[in-house]
Amino acid sequence: MDFNSDHFSLFELPVAFRLDPSLLDRRYIEMQSRVHPDRFASAGEAERRLSLQWATRVNEGYQTLKKPLSRARYLLHLAAHDVGSENNVAMPADFLVEQMEWREAVAEARAAGEHHELEHLHHRLKRDIGERYDELAVLLDDKHDLEQAADRVRRLMFIDKLLVEIDDAMVACEE
Repeated sequence: MDFNSDHFSLFELPVAFRLDPSLLDRRYIEMQSRVHPDRFASAGEAERRLSLQWATRVNEGYQTLKKPLSRARYLLHLAAHDVGSENNVAMPADFLVEQMEWREAVAEARAAGEHHELEHLHHRLKRDIGERYDELAVLLDDKHDLEQAADRVRRLMFIDKLLVEIDDAMVACEE
């Protein structure tokens, strides 16, 4: 195992946005079974420290590849293409208006305690996110259009925050 390999190589997966989540899970479990610090409890200090470093590296790689948004950001990083998240405010006006409308709907439903409406918004947004991930897969894996993929990642970062807001609002309604 090469400590400096990318996450895809670490798990022996193709470098692509589309991946088999069950295969990633299996490879993660296999890797953890080999490097987990518990296996090295009676080993020397250097071996225990190396095991801990490997376990941390495996966990980090798994968390990055498991989540589609972080996987897309990582792919752009590997391609040396900056996502440009620091200037994430430079979004098209129609997208920003759409985000404001979503947030207003969430705020209204939260204020009214309409848990059912928040669930409806949550499901609609999850469908939208799924469609956006499908588009991102085409941009990254098929077209290799890093510029458009970076734009879609920036948009998904906004949408991901919105999903968290909806989840928080649902929890607040249950209290």
